Amino acid sequence: MPYARRVDIRIGIINTARELVLQTNAEAKELEKTVADGMATENGTIRFEDEKGHIFVVASRNLAYVELGVEKARKVGFAP
Repeated sequence: MPYARRVDIRIGIINTARELVLQTNAEAKELEKTVADGMATENGTIRFEDEKGHIFVVASRNLAYVELGVEKARKVGFAP
């Protein structure tokens, strides 16, 4: 069974000083498609589920940005 990579999601919301930050075990490509589909319509929404099962729904018209970051595998050992 392959190791499930954690994806960090940072969402900026218009007229809000703080950003929404969550982690999920969903695939980055799947999340990218979800964001693109949600932003395709003027009154669309984007739904995210974090690794604890919490659900977040954001109206796409209020998005400033969505950042998806994949946790990179760490190298073990000594580098020359």
